[in-house]
Amino acid sequence: MSNDVLVLTVPEAGKLLGLNRNRAYLAAARGELPTIRIGRLLRVPKAALERMLECADTEAAA
Repeated sequence: MSNDVLVLTVPEAGKLLGLNRNRAYLAAARGELPTIRIGRLLRVPKAALERMLECADTEAAA
């Protein structure tokens, strides 16, 4: 995966988080995974995913 990629598929994002395909889609449906819709495609913005993880690190440290 290239660093210049702006969006990930839901399974790709799930894989980075250690989730299988089904769990990744469930997390997206619950709003636990940031997603955008492009036509019929559901994508995870890489920047939003990174921000989400940074916030989780900050909350865990507090």
